[in-house]
Amino acid sequence: MSAPAGGSGGETPSGHAPPLVYKLGREELVIRRRYEVLSIVNDILVGLWFLIGSILFFSEETTYVGTWFFVIGSVELLIRPVIRFSRRVHLQRVPMAGAVPTDYGPDF
Repeated sequence: MSAPAGGSGGETPSGHAPPLVYKLGREELVIRRRYEVLSIVNDILVGLWFLIGSILFFSEETTYVGTWFFVIGSVELLIRPVIRFSRRVHLQRVPMAGAVPTDYGPDF
């Protein structure tokens, strides 16, 4: 972790506190990007399952299939925390990753 950027008084010329700057290793960035993509794909699938299930509920003949799409979407919702947990475990195995907070940025 590097020191915050900015002036010697701890503030930028605009009078605001400088942002914290973290140096991330190449391997850590690759891991974070992979899990982010996995999370985005999962979120898209959740939306599709529930959208298709909702459309299938408009007709009596397709209600049963629509119910299965809702079940698939619910399982997909359970996958999201598994992705987050896997990312945390994976990042803890990376050397020097402990110097960077694991909860920065978007929730993926």
